[in-house]
Amino acid sequence: MTENGNDPSVRIVVKKKKAHGGGHHGGAWKVAYADFVTAMMALFIVLWIVGQNKQVKEAVAGYFKDPGAFSAGAQSPGILPGSGRPETTPQGSEKRRPAEEASGEIDRLRAEGKKIEGIISTAPVFEKFKDKIQVIVSSEGLRIELIENSVGVFFDVGSANLKAETVSLLKLVATELGNLPNPVIIEGYTDARPFGTGSYTNWELSTDRANKARKILEDGGLREGQVVEVRGFADRRLNIPQDPLDASNRRVSIFLLSVGPPTRGHEGQQASGDTKR
Repeated sequence: MTENGNDPSVRIVVKKKKAHGGGHHGGAWKVAYADFVTAMMALFIVLWIVGQNKQVKEAVAGYFKDPGAFSAGAQSPGILPGSGRPETTPQGSEKRRPAEEASGEIDRLRAEGKKIEGIISTAPVFEKFKDKIQVIVSSEGLRIELIENSVGVFFDVGSANLKAETVSLLKLVATELGNLPNPVIIEGYTDARPFGTGSYTNWELSTDRANKARKILEDGGLREGQVVEVRGFADRRLNIPQDPLDASNRRVSIFLLSVGPPTRGHEGQQASGDTKR
C-alpha cells in the first residue's frame, strides 16, 4: 500500500456507451421502411380493385365520395357481394329473401287461378268451355289458355271474330285480373295448317285473335297500361308438337306475369310471306 492508503494494483475502468441516435445508425430507416410497406399495400389494393367487377368498383368509388354512407349505422349492402348488415324493414324485421318472395307470389297466383276456375265452372253459360280452359301457374306467372277445337269454341273458324260467350268469359277474367298489380301479355297461336292464299296468313290470324282478346279485356276491367304486349306466334309454339295439324294448337293465352318485366325470349313479331301458323 502507498501512504495515502490506495492500492496501486487496483484499476478502476469506466466504460462509456456510444449513443445510436446519430448518423445513419439512427431510427430514420424505420420511417423509410414504414413508407415502403404503406406504398406496397396501396399498390396491392389498386391491383385488387382493377381486377374486380363493375359493381365493386362503383361501390369503392362511392365510399370515397361519401364515406358516411358506409358507416356502421348506415343501412348499406357493403362493398363486396354478401357483405354489410342485412337490410331491415321499418319494423326491424329482415327483408324476405328473393326465393321466399317468389314462393309467396306463386302461392298468390295459384289462389287467384283457383278462384277464376271456380267462377267459370259454376256459371252455366260457360258449360261449353269445360275442358277447353287451362289455368297454369309457374314461376313466370299465371297463364289462362283458351284452347280451340275443330268447330271453333271461342272464335269463328278461320277468323278473329269472337263468339258471344267468349266475350262474356273475357270480361269476367278482366274483372279479376284488373284488381291485381301484375302486367299482362296476350298471345295468339294457330296450328300448322296453311291459311289462305293471299297476304293474310296464319301470322296475321294469330296476332289478330290476340289483339281482339286484348280489346275485350281492356273494356272489361283491365287497368290502363296493364297489357304490356300482344304477341302472335302462328305455329311456332305448338301445343301438341307431335301433331302440328291438331285443332288444339289453336289457342289464345292470357299471361299474367309474376314479377319483373315481360319475358323477351318469345317474340311475337310477324314474318311477312310465311303461310304457316
